[in-house]
Amino acid sequence: MRLTPQGLRFGQITLPCSIGRGGLTTTKREGDGATPRGVLHITGCLYRPDRVTRPASWAVPILPGMLWSDAPLDEAYNQLVQAPYAHSHESLRRADPLYDIILLTDWNWPLATPYAGSAIFLHQWRRPGFPTEGCLAFARNDIRWIAEQAAPGTPLVI
Repeated sequence: MRLTPQGLRFGQITLPCSIGRGGLTTTKREGDGATPRGVLHITGCLYRPDRVTRPASWAVPILPGMLWSDAPLDEAYNQLVQAPYAHSHESLRRADPLYDIILLTDWNWPLATPYAGSAIFLHQWRRPGFPTEGCLAFARNDIRWIAEQAAPGTPLVI
């Protein structure tokens, strides 16, 4: 997979996508809203079993209480954590459909550098062209297709 000015190219297909509100960066920082440049890899897939069918055999259901730590000074920074979790975090079980399917990447993972950015996911967009907080976002059918085609280790060139 490769991000191009036209969208995400995956094989012979180019899919429209949104990037972070901060644009692309080589100096990613927590909270900057930018999408990091570099070679990332798909490390996992999460999905909402109450909303969508499993997109891949290796996908893991998002259950109540699943969170993602974005607390730079906590030892669980940029890791999947469980509620209750006292530090800053993002809920993976959202009321909106943005995280119905999530592809996880290895940005600043598994050994996270504090403040170097967390949670660079591939997920559903709010609407075409609406920026993310640093993730790559796609139409609902497109994120499902990516999740069906990608496998752990698939490279993502940004």
